[in-house]
Amino acid sequence: MTKKLEIYKCEICGNIIQVLIPGEGELVCCGEKMKKQEIQTSREEIGEKHMPEIEIRDDKKYVTVNKHPMSEEHYIQFIEVTDKNKSKMYLKYLSPNDKAEFKIPKCMDEIEAVSYCNIHRLWGNKND
Repeated sequence: MTKKLEIYKCEICGNIIQVLIPGEGELVCCGEKMKKQEIQTSREEIGEKHMPEIEIRDDKKYVTVNKHPMSEEHYIQFIEVTDKNKSKMYLKYLSPNDKAEFKIPKCMDEIEAVSYCNIHRLWGNKND
């Protein structure tokens, strides 16, 4: 069974999907079971480059992934922010050469942020 907001990837074609309403069925693409993307939280060397950071600047709240390259070959594809209940979600898609930064509503106090790297997959951070 899937859970709300889980992310899955097809290892054949690269499709990435997110569960909006959980169900009993198996997620399949290109005739194969899709792989659930686990949120990585390691702060070791590779994690430092991928970890979304939550910060307040000039009275505005941002999620950034400043240490990560943003080249054609290696970049953050999206940043997503949810509240602790997963009832509100904000999503920003990124392209190579974009700044990996996302301004979010300051009213969101307890949030979770994830970033998705085209090579190293899903990374997450919490700010409670």
